[in-house]
Amino acid sequence: MISALTDSGAGGADRRHASGRGAGRDGVRRMDKVVAAVTDVLTQHDIDREIAAEHAAYGERVAGGAPVEHHPRRDYRPYRSSVLRHPRQPAIAVDVTRDPELVELSSPAWGERDVTGTDNDLTRQHPGEPLGERITVSGRLLDRDGRPVRGQLVEVWQANSAGRYAHRREQHDAPLDPNFTGAGRTLTDDEGFYRFTTVRPGPYPWRNHVNAWRPAHIHFSVFGSAFAQRLVTQMYFPNDPLFPYDPILQSVTDDAARRRLVAAYDHSLSVPEFSLGYHWDIVLDGPRATWTEEGHRPS
Repeated sequence: MISALTDSGAGGADRRHASGRGAGRDGVRRMDKVVAAVTDVLTQHDIDREIAAEHAAYGERVAGGAPVEHHPRRDYRPYRSSVLRHPRQPAIAVDVTRDPELVELSSPAWGERDVTGTDNDLTRQHPGEPLGERITVSGRLLDRDGRPVRGQLVEVWQANSAGRYAHRREQHDAPLDPNFTGAGRTLTDDEGFYRFTTVRPGPYPWRNHVNAWRPAHIHFSVFGSAFAQRLVTQMYFPNDPLFPYDPILQSVTDDAARRRLVAAYDHSLSVPEFSLGYHWDIVLDGPRATWTEEGHRPS
C-alpha cells in the first residue's frame, strides 16, 4: 500500500526543476524553457480553477451520501503527472506464507546495517553543521483506536533549507549543502513515539504548471511487517502560504484529512538554544487516518 500523496522525491517525474533565477540572458533562457516544458502552458489560475471544481464536486458527492475520502485519488487532474502514471490495475495480494520466493519482502531495511541511535539526527551526518533552521519533529504512530504501534521503521527524506534535494537528478539550481543529505530513519518506541532532528526544508519549484511551487514538507515512509505494507505520505508546516496553490496537497479533497497532514508547533519539543519543535502523529487507519489506501472505507 503506497500513498498517492507523493511528488516522487528527487528525480521523479515531478522533480524536474528549473528556475528563472540568474543574470541576464541565461536567466531568461531558463525561464523560457520552463514555460515551454509545461503541458498546455498551464497557469496557476488554471490550476486554481481545477482545484476549486474538484473540491466542489467532492462536496456534492459527500452531500449525496458518498463516503469521506481520506486518501487522494491517483488520477487527480490538477496534479498533472498523477493522471499519466497512476496504477491502472488493482493491487496484487501477496501471501508470503504460500510463496517462499517472496520471503525477501519481509524485514525491510533502509540501509545495509541496523538502525542506530543517531540515524534520526539529520544534522549530525557530516563533519560540519547544515545550514538552516534546526527543528525537532516528533509524534506517535497509532492504530485506529489510538494504541501505539511499536518497533516500526520510520524513514524521512527532504530537501535542504534552500529547497534542493541531494540527488544526482535534481535540477533545481538552489545551492547544495555539503553537510546535509536529507534522509534519516528510526524505530518507534514502546509508546509508538518517533523523533527526528533536522533542518526545516525550503519550498521549491516544479513543472506542474507555470510558477508552480511546493510548500515546505518532509516525506515520511512507514513499514509494517513486510515491504509490501509500506505507506508513504508527507508532513507539512503550519500556516504555509503555498497551501492553496499546491495541487498535491489539494488532492486530499477532504478538509479534515488535509489538516491532519499539517504538523503543530509544540514548544515542549523545542530544544533550548538549538531547535524549534513540531508534533505530528501518524494514524494508520480508521476515521482519523493520516491517509488510507484506495478503496478502503474507514468506519
